[in-house]
Amino acid sequence: MTFAPDITQRLARARADLCMGVPVVLSDGWVVLAVETLTQARFDILRGLGGDPVLAITGWRAKTLKAHAYDGDVARVMLPKDATTAWVKSIADPSGDLNHPMKGPLKTLRDGPAGPHRAGVALAKAARLLPAVLSMQIENPRAFAAQHDLTLVDASAAVNTALSPMNPVVNARLPLDVSQAGRLHIFRPNDGAEEHYAIEIGHPARGEPVLARLHSACFTGDVLGSLKCDCGPQLRSAMAQMGAAGAGVLLYLNQEGRGIGLANKMRAYSLQDQGFDTVEANHRLGFEDDERDFRIGAEILTKMGFTQVRLLTNNPAKVAKLESCGVAVRERVPLKVGENRHNHGYLATKAAKSGHIL
Repeated sequence: MTFAPDITQRLARARADLCMGVPVVLSDGWVVLAVETLTQARFDILRGLGGDPVLAITGWRAKTLKAHAYDGDVARVMLPKDATTAWVKSIADPSGDLNHPMKGPLKTLRDGPAGPHRAGVALAKAARLLPAVLSMQIENPRAFAAQHDLTLVDASAAVNTALSPMNPVVNARLPLDVSQAGRLHIFRPNDGAEEHYAIEIGHPARGEPVLARLHSACFTGDVLGSLKCDCGPQLRSAMAQMGAAGAGVLLYLNQEGRGIGLANKMRAYSLQDQGFDTVEANHRLGFEDDERDFRIGAEILTKMGFTQVRLLTNNPAKVAKLESCGVAVRERVPLKVGENRHNHGYLATKAAKSGHIL
């Protein structure tokens, strides 16, 4: 036993490093930098190493740029010799696509390993950055990481989709306007990612189906009262229904913007202002329709002793995921609130493209 970090802790370090513009090293021989936080100084150092940097983007972003993604979910773009930092960033960030649509033609790699590039993109996503990285193959990665004081991680661990265990940290009584018998529970994952919360209303019996909601954090809707979505009204309606019923549990999951983070959510909003719907905006950024992980909700419910729920949701994917994780959904309780002239199109897209029952 040593004080040295294990692989989970090294991955947390790697995510933090990428957010600050610091490269990370993959143990199979690659150095990786996040495009969003790329600086000119580090770009110059990378090119000075003598290799050929590769720009990895997702298949969705490649489709927008009309670049061939030979590896399906990821495309490896070859850098032109005269590529600038601004050009690299423009490939990752779609904000200027309409003003400067001609970025190519982009040449993408067909041969060679895609695994390291896929791992780099996964780390960028986990760090809530734009899903694009610069990668370069290096000799003796362990020595390279030690020489430059960089975090060394295993590529296979970066793409491991196993859920990090949730640990209860503390809970305390919290009187609420919907119920004086409120209690807030804090859960913290082992991987150093965001904490998640459970708001328990009343004293719900563990052996009976509990009125429950998996609510993803929405700063703009929940806090600011945004009219672009129905999140705030859904949150308040769910809490009110639990208060009226005398018991319930609302899981407040820190998965802002369908799991892409607030900054990327605002990028998506900017794209929506250009005429793209919510799904198209996510794709242009390089993300899936929905990057959330509802297994987190199932894990917290199970840790709290709940195995059956009456789920407040319009989203069948939540029902399916809870069921697959061993939490029985005895009833889906519709939650149709909050439609207005600003979000009518957004709700229509959720129904048409994401399967929400509205």
